[in-house]
Amino acid sequence: MTMQPHIPACGNCPIRHNAVCAECDADELAVLERAKSYRQVPAGTSLASAGEPLHYLSSIVTGSATMSRTLEDGRRQMVGLLLPSDFIGRPGRSASAYDVVALSDVTLCRFERRTFERLVRETPHIATRLLTMTLDELDAARDWTVVLGRMTARERLAAFLVSLARRRARSGAGAGRALTLQLPLSREAMADHLGLTIETTSRQVTALRKDGLIETPSLREIRIPDLERLALEAGDDADGGILS
Repeated sequence: MTMQPHIPACGNCPIRHNAVCAECDADELAVLERAKSYRQVPAGTSLASAGEPLHYLSSIVTGSATMSRTLEDGRRQMVGLLLPSDFIGRPGRSASAYDVVALSDVTLCRFERRTFERLVRETPHIATRLLTMTLDELDAARDWTVVLGRMTARERLAAFLVSLARRRARSGAGAGRALTLQLPLSREAMADHLGLTIETTSRQVTALRKDGLIETPSLREIRIPDLERLALEAGDDADGGILS
């Protein structure tokens, strides 16, 4: 079931300074205002299916989603976690490359694909911002290859939590040495994302808690008393971080 959302003006949008529209001026925002539509969907909804036509390109305004690939034998691998301001779809590509499923209730800011492709051609600020976001995504994917290929289970979990903390800080939701995260993933989904079993993931959460690196007030809540200390545990050399 699709719910009818309230549609805020672009200038009041919570992802205004991090999304594809971040560099747009007032006139460009006015063009986007006329072209956009909002959609709210409940958790578990498919937002895109690999190989299927993608009629709308979207920014996540609230909520989170997983991006995954399913192999011919049915095995599934999560390849990305999408959070507010992340973009779904690629201009010039009519079909989705991945399965995208809402982890929580999600609000989307949508643009009809051909309309958005025209906006990219006609609006330099959208094109340059989209390029920056794509390159950032490429860097993050390369960093995650290191996490999955070279890091221990403990380091993987620490790196994942540091990544979420930095995303939260960039969104303006608070920075600093201590902070609290609401996990967008269940333990099972987090294990899938980290390439670990759920048992190993749970053991590493317990180990980090015993060592004072994290606190767990509830199943989906993680408090990080000292982000710098946790980053060091993840092998971060503090010159830009492992993950962006």
